[in-house]
Amino acid sequence: MAAVLAGCANYAGIHSDKHMEEANHFASTQSIPAERGRWPAADWADQFGDAQLKALVAEALQGSPTLEKARARVAAAVAFSETANANTLPQVGAGYSWTRQRLTESTFIPPGFAGSWQSENKAFLSATYELDLWGKNREALKSAVSTVHATEAEAEQVKLTLSSATARAYNELARLYALHDIATNEVSQRRDVLRVTNGRVTMGLETEVEKRTAEANLAAAEVSVSALEGNILRTRYQLGALLGQGPDRGLAIARPALGAGDEVRLPDNLPADLVSRRPDIVAARWRVDATTHDIKVAKAEFYPDINLSAAIGLDAFGWGRFLRAASRTASAGPAIHLPIFDGGALRAQLKGRYAEFDFAVASYNDTLIGALTDVATQLSDIRAIDAQIVNAERTDVAAQRALTLALAQYKAGLTTQLTVLNAQTNALASSQVVTNLRMTRRDRQIALAAALGGGYTEAPASTQQAALAR
Repeated sequence: MAAVLAGCANYAGIHSDKHMEEANHFASTQSIPAERGRWPAADWADQFGDAQLKALVAEALQGSPTLEKARARVAAAVAFSETANANTLPQVGAGYSWTRQRLTESTFIPPGFAGSWQSENKAFLSATYELDLWGKNREALKSAVSTVHATEAEAEQVKLTLSSATARAYNELARLYALHDIATNEVSQRRDVLRVTNGRVTMGLETEVEKRTAEANLAAAEVSVSALEGNILRTRYQLGALLGQGPDRGLAIARPALGAGDEVRLPDNLPADLVSRRPDIVAARWRVDATTHDIKVAKAEFYPDINLSAAIGLDAFGWGRFLRAASRTASAGPAIHLPIFDGGALRAQLKGRYAEFDFAVASYNDTLIGALTDVATQLSDIRAIDAQIVNAERTDVAAQRALTLALAQYKAGLTTQLTVLNAQTNALASSQVVTNLRMTRRDRQIALAAALGGGYTEAPASTQQAALAR
């Protein structure tokens, strides 16, 4: 036996030195400061005070085909884990067969039966059990359970992505409506300028050039309104798709009424706690755990498999003898399989499992870095926008005041059309800047809520195991 085992396939020299990094390993204390804030709640969209947004997010999570695909993957993973669990248990089966055959006269079949046609009846009850001395089936079950956890977390990531995408599209709709209001007001102002210009042309105070310029400016403003109306319609169609409905569903959405939202402050101990609050990180970690067990399964393949089997039943020619005690048959015994020379197939399989492990570890570390960067980026954008809004609002107040004065002076004949045009251009630009900054800030708030996990918290291990048991 020692000589045989010495010649067996082995996995010497196959290993990996990769490992998952801790969240605090990556420098982030300056970009992600502790601000004594709160983690987002599951109903984080409520902070904007728009009941329609809350209803739309719920509708998206209810009817999205994308989410249905994620749920189907979870169901498939659960089914696979049930199969893996079945492999750890004894297998019992029963069977019956009837065969009509001519028995040969040229073998050991005794006279009276040789050369005759007979009906053979067989009925049996069998049981098999793999001892699993090296834990192959147990590790396969653990890998399957980890895969279930990973797919569940991935489904939560799909939900988070879908809800944040719906909220951001809804915020985009609000931005377009606000810009549409500005553009509509611009049309009204330029129509008023054209009316005044026509009067001045009649009185000989302006030329045909000023009149045509006023008409061109009005037409340009009307083009902007039409373009925004087209963008509003397209965004409505996008929302309809996000809700898992047809484009007509987007047409029924009322104009958004979003508020400013909560104060933005990051929670403490963020890098360490983020790993259990971001579903994509949780999924990546479970993928690593699954590949760890897959490696153990591949290693167990190098050792002997020992299967126990037993069977009892009846076997007889003809119906008359089938149910007699003499027709009883029984068998029992072990079966052992030992890999010795396989051409390197088992070593190649193990190398493949280690490669999958290295990939899973790299994916986890990459996901963690991306998550920390995501939080830092959204926070820095919000802080930068807050500083810009202060100056932009002051600029807008001055520009609107200048426009009011320019229009009044033009109507009184105290200034030229060019002065009004410049004032209108400045006022339009400043209003658009303020609106875009406010809407962009809210977009970054939504993105930050998603970057912080959107209210997701990984379930305790005991709860996860109980759910799988059901």
